[in-house]
Amino acid sequence: MDPHTHTPGQVCPNCDGHASVAITLGGRDRTGRLRTITAHCPDCHGTGKRSARRIVLAEVTR
Repeated sequence: MDPHTHTPGQVCPNCDGHASVAITLGGRDRTGRLRTITAHCPDCHGTGKRSARRIVLAEVTR
């Protein structure tokens, strides 16, 4: 019997699924931790997947 295969999700083409990253600002705070900010992908807003609306629009324009 063949193993079950799952279809891959619709990964965001802008970030390739890596929707959020931590960027160091340089330096450390008083407790010794690195100062970082979180940046989210502007296309998928940090989810890593394409929205249903964008999938429909991509299929219509083909």
